[in-house]
Amino acid sequence: MTFLTELCVPIIVSAVLVFIASSLIHMVFKWHNSDFHKLANEDEARAVLRAGGSAPGQYMIPYCADVKEMKNPEFVKKFVDGPVGMLTLRPNGEPKMGGALGLWLAYTAVISAIAAYVASKVLIGPVNFLQVCRVVSALAFLAYAGGSVQAGIWMGKPWGSVAKDLLDGAIYAAITAVTFAWLWPH
Repeated sequence: MTFLTELCVPIIVSAVLVFIASSLIHMVFKWHNSDFHKLANEDEARAVLRAGGSAPGQYMIPYCADVKEMKNPEFVKKFVDGPVGMLTLRPNGEPKMGGALGLWLAYTAVISAIAAYVASKVLIGPVNFLQVCRVVSALAFLAYAGGSVQAGIWMGKPWGSVAKDLLDGAIYAAITAVTFAWLWPH
């Protein structure tokens, strides 16, 4: 089985269905709205960041260029006194949802294509609906949800938010798996 020719329909259909499901999750059900909070002094924080000329990128507060600095008592005090965090700054201007949505759709297609490739190599011979679901759902879940766990471990992403991302990943994986099992070439 050549995965691109025989599995292009489930790749495209599953990517579009996941895109639709994610749109419903974020724009209709809005269960991620509580994942973000407003700073108590947002206007002052924005003014300081603007005045400091902080360019788009990732920042750590407090920042150290070398782990050896973390042994310095003055630096340790910064951690104790707080705040401690990571900050991502994006380019100024109104958010451009079109580009982000296009990248998200492309990402869902890439995940489906990788799942198709691996499944086409693992599932040899006659297969049933459940076999396809098992392989594809495991791959899709790992792709959609794995990064959030890393963010929880290393970046301090709240575990409640990670749990919602895992639920999203499970939904996307189920959609991808059922689509592939339904459209799997026999």
